[in-house]
Amino acid sequence: MTATAQDTLDAIDRRLLDDFQQDLPVVERLWAVMAEQLGIDEEEVLTRLRRLQAAGLISRVGPVFRPNRIGVSTLVAMAVPEQRLEAIAAWISSLPEVNHNYEREHDFNLWFVVTADDQAHLCSVLARIQRHTGLEVLELPMLEGYFIDLGFRLQWT
Repeated sequence: MTATAQDTLDAIDRRLLDDFQQDLPVVERLWAVMAEQLGIDEEEVLTRLRRLQAAGLISRVGPVFRPNRIGVSTLVAMAVPEQRLEAIAAWISSLPEVNHNYEREHDFNLWFVVTADDQAHLCSVLARIQRHTGLEVLELPMLEGYFIDLGFRLQWT
């Protein structure tokens, strides 16, 4: 996060980013639950989340389920030419089936996780990515699960 972006965040924004990384309840009106905890209304929660997303501070708000508990998922790697990396990464991140996407310093320089309701849907997403980019996708299905807690407290300076 740049100093400029961080400077624009008020205490409510910071709580939105920090307080709801884990253990959100499965309820019909999640935004209302968050609003109550923040002392604001539901529409303000949504407005703030949209603003944080438009500013590039968050990419999405949504659940992350343990792999293959609901539907199917796989890790994917691609070797993307450097001059196309930003555009392809942005397009892949826009797919609703992709829950995170990141660059690595390696020949296979773009890595992401694809989730779908079933194997046929997963295969269609991978085929779509391959057709759209003209690049091969390397599917790396999970062989053994390890839990890594991806929630972390943000450091405000």
